[in-house]
Amino acid sequence: MKRIQFLLTLLLISLTLKVSAQDVLVTNVNIVTMNGEEVLENHAVFVKDGKINKIIPLTPQTPRMSHENLVDGQGAYIFPGLAEFHAHLPVADNGSTQLQEESLWLYLANGVLRIRSMLGHPTHVELRRRVNAGEIPGPRVYISGPSFNGNSVTSPEQAAQMVRDQKAAGYDHLKIHPGVELDEMLAISKTAKEVGIPFGGHVPLAVGIRNALASGFKSVEHMDGYMEGLLPDDLVIDPTTSGPFNLNLVGQVQLEKLPALIDQTKEQGTYIAPTLTLFDRYFGYIPADEFRKAPEMKYLPGPLIQQWVNTKKQMERAGMLEEEKVAPYLQFRNQLFIALHKAGIPMIMASDSPQVFNVPGFSIHHEIALMSKAGISNYEILKTGSVEPARYMGKEQEWGMIKEGMAADFVMVKENPLENLETMQKPLGLAIRGVWISGEKLQAELDRIEKNHERN
Repeated sequence: MKRIQFLLTLLLISLTLKVSAQDVLVTNVNIVTMNGEEVLENHAVFVKDGKINKIIPLTPQTPRMSHENLVDGQGAYIFPGLAEFHAHLPVADNGSTQLQEESLWLYLANGVLRIRSMLGHPTHVELRRRVNAGEIPGPRVYISGPSFNGNSVTSPEQAAQMVRDQKAAGYDHLKIHPGVELDEMLAISKTAKEVGIPFGGHVPLAVGIRNALASGFKSVEHMDGYMEGLLPDDLVIDPTTSGPFNLNLVGQVQLEKLPALIDQTKEQGTYIAPTLTLFDRYFGYIPADEFRKAPEMKYLPGPLIQQWVNTKKQMERAGMLEEEKVAPYLQFRNQLFIALHKAGIPMIMASDSPQVFNVPGFSIHHEIALMSKAGISNYEILKTGSVEPARYMGKEQEWGMIKEGMAADFVMVKENPLENLETMQKPLGLAIRGVWISGEKLQAELDRIEKNHERN
């Protein structure tokens, strides 16, 4: 009876192959489902109408399957793809969306199928619509509104109205930056909960990590505020001498305060966006000229790269990034990252791209390498880029795993990423919204973007 049912399923698939040009049959693959650490060996996946319609085990008894859009994985692995949950989409320049669209291809070429853009602009609303509607290729896009900061926020009443305006404009998220006062933060929190929009970001000094968590920060970016929350209560921070992110104060951290902060973070259900690579590249002691030579820099405009070099060199000349100053701070951040992770606080994959020497897509693999070096397992790393972002957005029933009925968004790579993280750096192909994009097409787009920014 089971044999008959299986044959009927295959017959149904064969009869529906031509319903949509986006229907795809992917065969001879091993599936990293991310529903636990299971790997389904030697399977086929039938994609229909943008969803995973069937997952079919292949055995010697399985009838041969064919499809006009057939992808033979030849023993490759597929996984749900990665997220970049601290991205910065470029702003359309005089109506030109070239850099925006190039960024989207850079993400796809690195297996990044979802981004949360964390510094919004009105042009991003239309870009998101076009991308999510499939009018232009790109990962699925979530966008925050323009920043809440010391310049844009002038009072609790104005801050509350700004929340309502951003919700009405269709943004997915609110972004908090330094400079917001505590009463303004409370107004933002209250109004955001009323209208139903999540918020997170930096932790303003006047707010502090404990008040930020209590107010309902959905995500804390860069693990910001935690070090300040571990400093002596009577310490007055002087921004003119404390260094970037107050790194010069790391020697005064009181780690005995950390368990209480961890408990509060867990109680509030707050997520952490670590952005380890941002601190390694921007605020680390490796010279700017070293990162300038990174091969992925060829995919961005030369003036932008030079701007990054100038920014970091200015700090280098001021003596702010000397190894003896920075190394203890980076060590503390790794220690904090591991402590938060081991306590079960959810992490969302984030690298802050494009930001100083973090090229869209490529920087996610630097982030992955740093998470691995810090001691996180391959499975847990992949979870930060799939399962956890889906939960963050309240979409865990729709994406984040490879399961029947979920979105057909997955990446094919040569080896098992649970055993070799570097295999994810070179996708053999991917499905996004059920549309298959070959590895050859991804490389062709990279070549095109490189040519657009050739340096003479």
